[in-house]
Amino acid sequence: MLKIENLKVKSRDKEILKGIDLEIKEGEVQAVLGPNASGKSTLAQAIMGNPKYRVSGGKMLFEGKDISKLGMEKRAKLGLALSWQNPPAVKGLKMSQLLEKISKRKDLKIKETEALLNREVNLDFSGGEKKMSELLQIISLNPKLVIFDELDSGLDVKRIELASKLIKKEILGKNPKTAVLIITHSGSILNFLKPSIANVIVGGRIICRSNDYKKTFQDIKKYGYEKCKHCKLSSN
Repeated sequence: MLKIENLKVKSRDKEILKGIDLEIKEGEVQAVLGPNASGKSTLAQAIMGNPKYRVSGGKMLFEGKDISKLGMEKRAKLGLALSWQNPPAVKGLKMSQLLEKISKRKDLKIKETEALLNREVNLDFSGGEKKMSELLQIISLNPKLVIFDELDSGLDVKRIELASKLIKKEILGKNPKTAVLIITHSGSILNFLKPSIANVIVGGRIICRSNDYKKTFQDIKKYGYEKCKHCKLSSN
């Protein structure tokens, strides 16, 4: 579904991504872990086409189409969606009104998010409410590829478990072909979503790739990301 080849990305003339290779198949759940300032969010923004992040090399193919030069709106129409780490508040627009405009689903009734519907989008929302607001919007779009940028950041275990449950039920459960990319620093959400592949990014490069996310996560918790600098790319 998504194939990234030798992707290099700059922001304010500083190179942040220094040659990323990544391939995500239909229905696959992958994770990207890394320390702060490693390039995780830059990767998410670059895939989505944020103009603040300029592709200076490589390419991105979505369903075989080169999207490297497409704007955010066109990528969204193709089926890409990003859950923002710090979404803005929209005064004067209720969640129910927004969903009425963007929703591609007629069966969008989620009990856990009903309390947000009559409130203005993200206005005076707590951190957890903002995360649920983003998740609700993503679900309504029924996308082909979803990128969750630090969805577990600032959430307690119950909220992370609830978010994971909704992702499995309302996104992966509704369309088995939907692919999910989880970007996380803490890795807490991996206990619930269980990705097939864990990618570790340090210094703008993916320096470790493993199909054993539990071992990767355990090593990071025990030794920190420094240990990953000595790990060669592998599927072990």
